[in-house]
Amino acid sequence: MKNIPSSSSSSSWFSNFCNSALRAKTLTGSSGHQTSPATGEGLVRRLGLSDLVLLGIGASIGAGIFVVTGTVARDAGPGVTISFILAGAACVLNALCYAELSSRFPAVVGGAYMYSYAAFNELTAFLVFAQLMLDYHIAAASIARSLASYVVTVLELIPFLKDSFPSWIGHGKELFGGVLSINLLAPILLVLLTIILCQGVGESSIVNSFMTATKVLIVIFVIIVGAFEVDVSNWSPFAPNGFKAVVTGATVVFFAYVGFDAVANSAEESKKPQRDLPIAILASLLICALLYIGVCLVITGMVPYKFLGEDAPLAEAFTAKGLKYMTVLISIGGIAGLTTTLLVGLYVQSRLYLGLGRDGLLPSIFAKVHPIRHTPIHSQIWVGVIAGILAGLFNVHELSHILSVGSLTGYSVVSACVITLRWRDKAESQVYRRWISTWHEGVICLVAVACCGFVVGLSYRFNTSYIFSLVAVLIAVLAIAALCCRQFYTDPPGFSCPGVPVVPAVSIFFNIFLFAQLHEEAWVRFVVLSIISMGIYAFYGQYHADPAKCKV
Repeated sequence: MKNIPSSSSSSSWFSNFCNSALRAKTLTGSSGHQTSPATGEGLVRRLGLSDLVLLGIGASIGAGIFVVTGTVARDAGPGVTISFILAGAACVLNALCYAELSSRFPAVVGGAYMYSYAAFNELTAFLVFAQLMLDYHIAAASIARSLASYVVTVLELIPFLKDSFPSWIGHGKELFGGVLSINLLAPILLVLLTIILCQGVGESSIVNSFMTATKVLIVIFVIIVGAFEVDVSNWSPFAPNGFKAVVTGATVVFFAYVGFDAVANSAEESKKPQRDLPIAILASLLICALLYIGVCLVITGMVPYKFLGEDAPLAEAFTAKGLKYMTVLISIGGIAGLTTTLLVGLYVQSRLYLGLGRDGLLPSIFAKVHPIRHTPIHSQIWVGVIAGILAGLFNVHELSHILSVGSLTGYSVVSACVITLRWRDKAESQVYRRWISTWHEGVICLVAVACCGFVVGLSYRFNTSYIFSLVAVLIAVLAIAALCCRQFYTDPPGFSCPGVPVVPAVSIFFNIFLFAQLHEEAWVRFVVLSIISMGIYAFYGQYHADPAKCKV
C-alpha cells in the first residue's frame, strides 16, 4: 500500500510531462512590432532588403570559398563545378521552405525553433534548438580561432613582424598533452564583435555590410584575374573519377551554403519582413552559388586538378602563375569572410536565446532587451562568453566532424513544418480513419521519408547492394504519394513554396541522406544531446514554459 502514492505520483508526473511536451505555440501572420514580455521593450525594424541579402551572404561565404573549392576538386576534378550546382539545387529546396515560413510568420524571432514550436510541439522545438545551438557554439569558437590565425598570418607578411608572434597569440599552443590549447587573440576578437553586436542591429549591420561587400568584391576580382589565366585543356577530362566522385563532392560542399537560414532569424528586425525575407533568403543563396561556381571554374582552369594543394589551393594556383600579390588579397578576403561568418553566427545565437527566454524554456534574463540599444544584450554577452572560453582554451577544430548535425536537423524539421502547417485546419486533419488520425498518418509518412533517406545514405556510404536503396526509394515515393493523395493543403499568405508536399519531402530525404554521410561520432552526439536536452526540458522547461506568453 505504501507504493501506491509513489506509483500514482510517477504516473501523474509522466502525464504532465507528455501534456507539456505536446503543446504547441499559436502564431499568426501579424507583422506588427513585437515586444519583450520581460521588459516591455523590443527589437526594432532597421534591416532593409540589401542588409538582409548581405546578412545571408555574410553567414554563408567564409574563408572556405578559397579552400573547399580546391580541396574537393582534387577528387572530383573540374566536375567540382557540378558538385556545387547539385548542392546549390538541394539547398534551394530548403531555402524555399524557409522562405515560405519566414513570410508566413514575419513577426517572430527564432527561425527553425519557432516554426517547429508552431507546427509540432514544445519538446520538438526545444530539441531543435539544442542541436542548432551546439553547432553554433562550436562553430563560433572554431571560426574565431581560424580568424585569429589568419590575422597573425597577414601581420607576419610585414617584414619586421615576421616570425615575431608566439604560437599562443593566434595559432594556438597546446598544454597538458593537448588537453588545453591556448589562443589569446581569438577571445579578444570575440569581445570586439560582441561589443559591436551589443551596440545595436543597425551598427552591426553596417559592419557586416562593409565586410561582406569587401569579401564579395575580392572574390569577383579573383575570378576576373584568374579567368585570364585559364587553360581550357585543364577542364578535360571534366569528371576524371566518375560521376560518383561528383556526387560525393556535392555532399561535402553542401555545407558551404549553410547560413542563408540566418536571414529567417532576423524577422523581427526587418523593415518589411513578409516581402523582404523570402527575397533575401533566395537571393543570398543564388549569389553564393554563382560565386562558388565562378571560383571552381577558375581554380580548375588555372592548374590541373591533380596539382591543387590542400591547405591553400587557390593561393597556390595564383603563385604558380606568378601572381603572388593575389595571395595577400586572398588572405584579406579570408579575414573578411571569417569576420562576417562569425559576426552573423553570434547574432543568430542571441536571437535564438531571446526566443526561448520569451517562451520560458530558458531563464527570463535571456528575454531582456536593452531599452536604448534594442538588442538582447544578456543573450549576446552569454554567447560571446561561451565562444570566448571555448576558443581561448580548447582546440575546437578537433570537434569539426560532429558539426552540421544541427543544420541538417533544422533544415529537415523546417521542411516538415511547411507540410504540416499547410494541412487544412486541425479539426479536419484530426479526423480518425479507423485507428489513426489523418494528422498522425501524415507525420508517419514524413518519418518514413526521413528513414528512407537515411537508409539510402548508408547504402551509398558503405557501397551495399543497390537493392536496399531501390526498396528505400520506393517506400519514400509511396509515402510522398500518400502525402499528396490523403492530405488537404491550403495556400499560405505571402510567399508560397511550390510543389508542396513533394518539394519539402524531397528536401527532407536529401537532408537525411547527408546526415548519413556524417562521422559516426556525429550520430552519437545527436542521440546523447537529445537525451540530455529531454532531461533539461523535463526538470526545467516543462514547468516554466508558456506557449501563450509570446503569442503573436
